[in-house]
Amino acid sequence: MAPIQLLHRGVRRRVELVPMTSVEQLRAGRFTRRFVQLVIGLWLYGVSMAMFIRAGLGLDPWDVFHFGVQTHWDVSFGTVVIVVSFAVLLLWIPLRQWPGLGTILNSVLIGIATDVTLGMFGAPTSLGWRWALLLGAILVNGIAGALYIGSQFGPGPRDGLMVGISRKYGWSLRLVRTTIEVTVLAVGWLLGGVVGVGTVLYALLIGPIVQFFLPLLTVRVDPPSRSVGAGVAEETDADRLADESGQCEAH
Repeated sequence: MAPIQLLHRGVRRRVELVPMTSVEQLRAGRFTRRFVQLVIGLWLYGVSMAMFIRAGLGLDPWDVFHFGVQTHWDVSFGTVVIVVSFAVLLLWIPLRQWPGLGTILNSVLIGIATDVTLGMFGAPTSLGWRWALLLGAILVNGIAGALYIGSQFGPGPRDGLMVGISRKYGWSLRLVRTTIEVTVLAVGWLLGGVVGVGTVLYALLIGPIVQFFLPLLTVRVDPPSRSVGAGVAEETDADRLADESGQCEAH
């Protein structure tokens, strides 16, 4: 299985993102190190989402949707994130996608971390501090995404949905991702979600940030032993998620 390559500081660095089934992820070795990194990454991801909200300058597409739903539902933002995550997981069933440990924890921890962080501080009144919070949120989000992806415990609910649709229907992953994110962005905006300069900056910066940190934070594991045919099929999915999308997320 050839390691997935990402561009890092202008050169190609080998990043061993190993395509694995849910069971293989648990048996791949270095479990404690990977699990700790997984939890830290997911928690920081939730922290970054709270930072985006408090900055008030625009959210990423899925959080625009979450925010829009929350405006019509008397629950916390984190609760909306958790409910939507499990709703998306239900869409995995007809696609024959199987969640990994990271997928399940993703569905729970990010929402909890977001609510905890939102309860710790309010929105800054100074525009300068709001900009600082926005830029910090993008950086923390990128590092958190690299930590989560690098732990190799499976994709988040939303990325898994995109990969499943792409594989089932043979559509470009880039097309699937763009279609879904534009749709949730539009619906979220119509529901009252916050779209702004932060939405644009996130789209432009998150991919390069994740690709910068991912080579540094990927935990090396032993590739699973499987038949040649199965290995090639699963490798194609992993390659498309990391390379064709041009942007990695923990969602």
